[in-house]
Amino acid sequence: MEIGLGLPTTVPDIDGRTLPQWARRAEECGFASLGVLDRLVYANYEPLVSLAAAAAVTERIRLLTTILIAAYRGDTALLAKQAATIDALSGGRLVLGVAAGGREDDYAATGTGYRDRGARLDAALTELREIWAGRGKVPGIGPAPVRPEGVPLLVGGHSPRAMLRSARFGTGWIAGGNSVTAYAELVRQARQTWIDEGRTERPRMVAILYAHLGPDAARVAGDYLRSYYSFVGPKAERTAAGVLTDPRRVRDAAQAYAEAGCDELILLPCTADLAQVRLLADAAL
Repeated sequence: MEIGLGLPTTVPDIDGRTLPQWARRAEECGFASLGVLDRLVYANYEPLVSLAAAAAVTERIRLLTTILIAAYRGDTALLAKQAATIDALSGGRLVLGVAAGGREDDYAATGTGYRDRGARLDAALTELREIWAGRGKVPGIGPAPVRPEGVPLLVGGHSPRAMLRSARFGTGWIAGGNSVTAYAELVRQARQTWIDEGRTERPRMVAILYAHLGPDAARVAGDYLRSYYSFVGPKAERTAAGVLTDPRRVRDAAQAYAEAGCDELILLPCTADLAQVRLLADAAL
């Protein structure tokens, strides 16, 4: 199993000048990938712009949206161009993780409907594939992605519909934070959906977990996560309680996820303190 590291684009102490340093250090420490979250109605950095900055200062590390809420981006042609541009800038290192999202205010802010977001995501993924293959409604949208098959797509979500979407459009499936026991069952369901849809290749299984090491870790991480997930009510407390706050828990979690069928585990930070990169690398790699 590979281990990736999140970019700290949503944390309270983020500074734009820190982001490229974080990306460089993550690559130097040996992480396989950089993940980035997506919100609109929040004081976070935009994920595609952040990955473009990371691409400019790195050479090897993969760049993942984990996930991008593609359905509130009404202009799919523009999204296709943005993603293909990052893919070209990075030499083919972009992986586009997408999901429908669960915050209605993000959709309201862009004037797009929330209730039909799943259907619009399906339409967007269809259009992305067509544009990258040179078969868009308006020909000539480029650049072409580095790989002939287009930018790899991971589809997130725990529902049967999300897993079906993964099998129809994706190269794999990505899960949000949950217990490793639940993850193993979700992996089984996702793989079975691929089989049912006639997919013969093995889907890539990805998961994300929050981790924060060092002094006062539980408080720092808890304060951030309760704020970030305040829209889900009491579930925010469970998320805060589940953060990995010591090296042994990080190692144990990585081992458990590998045994549950995970191909790539991305550790999401709770601070932009650059010391976290080395602390998490020492614990997980």
